[in-house]
Amino acid sequence: MSLCFETKPLVATFVALTLVMAIWNLQPIYNFFSTTRPCYATITTPPNSSTHQSPYKKFSTSNIDPNKRLFHSYGNAASLFVQMGAYRGGPSTFAVVGLASKPLHVYGRPWFKCEWLSNSNLSTKAKAYKMLPDWGYGRVYTVVVVNCTFSINPNADNTGGKLLLYAYYSPSPKRYEKIIALSEKSGSYNESKYNPPYPYSYLYCGSSLYGNLSAARIREWMAYHAWFFGPRSHFVFHDAGGVRPEVRAALEPWVRAGRATVQDIRDQVEFDGYYYNQFLVVNDCLHRYRHAANWTFYFDVDEYIYLPDGNTLESVLQEFSDYTQFSIEQYPMSSNLCLNDSTQNYSKQWGFEKLLFKESRTGIWRDRKYAIQAKNAYATGVHMSENVIGKTLHKTETKIRYYHYHNSISVQGELCRKLLPVSAKNNVTWIDDLPYVYDDNMKKLADKIKQFEQKAIGAVHV
Repeated sequence: MSLCFETKPLVATFVALTLVMAIWNLQPIYNFFSTTRPCYATITTPPNSSTHQSPYKKFSTSNIDPNKRLFHSYGNAASLFVQMGAYRGGPSTFAVVGLASKPLHVYGRPWFKCEWLSNSNLSTKAKAYKMLPDWGYGRVYTVVVVNCTFSINPNADNTGGKLLLYAYYSPSPKRYEKIIALSEKSGSYNESKYNPPYPYSYLYCGSSLYGNLSAARIREWMAYHAWFFGPRSHFVFHDAGGVRPEVRAALEPWVRAGRATVQDIRDQVEFDGYYYNQFLVVNDCLHRYRHAANWTFYFDVDEYIYLPDGNTLESVLQEFSDYTQFSIEQYPMSSNLCLNDSTQNYSKQWGFEKLLFKESRTGIWRDRKYAIQAKNAYATGVHMSENVIGKTLHKTETKIRYYHYHNSISVQGELCRKLLPVSAKNNVTWIDDLPYVYDDNMKKLADKIKQFEQKAIGAVHV
């Protein structure tokens, strides 16, 4: 009886210690007694996925060969495909624009397949043609444009349906993702949209806008090019974080007037591509507005298109009409050199009105920008397209060119930070081992542009 009395506390203590040790070992990551809730990884299965894997990793503790090593993977480094847009390009052709894992496309062999599924469940299949139009500049992600061309219009009866894109991880057809890329409602197909006359003569597709942009420079650029391209033009901007409230205020009058569109692409920051995914943006714009204009122009907001020697835009483009695209030569301008002229009130002048010194080296290659007949392009780039039907023209400098005010777009204060003597108007001036010559072609247009802006949208304050 006494033995039994002495053993009970000892057993109870042992059991309590065992439970405490067991609980302790089950909670190695965080303090069991903490009131803070632990973080758990959420395991999700992508919609429309054809592959289903167990969320639990299985580890073998009875490995016979001690030299057999195991590799345990967690998460995903990059997505198989990230869709930005999908567009019908004509009666029988479609384009799907997005991003994909660059290592997978460089070192692997992923592929795609297209299918049209009508609202009555009739299936039509087509081969997919994959293009990587970012010239190898991609980072974690590369740009992918998938062309789906069917032998006939898959929605010829206009009853509606869906474009399905099958994205395969490898040459094996066993593992893939099924993506509903595009849907058409019954009665929504309108073939006249894909034939001229188009809504606009000229469309501007802008690259990603990012950084601390000057609202004044954006205001000047927009006014100039709204005048340059005329009333049958439209401007598409892509906000990757650069359209701050002041910049938005400079663009908003043109948006209200129907002359401009600003698309919010800030979510692109989640996908590490080249320069704020500008190759993705220009390709999405190409296909989204493929049949919106006769010509689509690609250049930046620190660049101004100019016609020398009295040329008109209509006459130049008529002369170039047999070409699918043409490139435009750059005239690089200083972003800080101005004349030391006491008769000028630079604080009230626009950027292109006072930055009048052109860097004049010859015989070197400079980046060019371009215009394209989008209806003849399958994909495009920042400086030109390599995926077109038709000819490309480069010898255009006597007809059209652009002035490039590099680095001026992010200057918030006064641009004239270095003044040159008036004699520099007639001489070559060397600054930092670069030759500069005076060029006032843009200055001569300033008053005309200001009057146009006032008439088009009224007073602007930035």
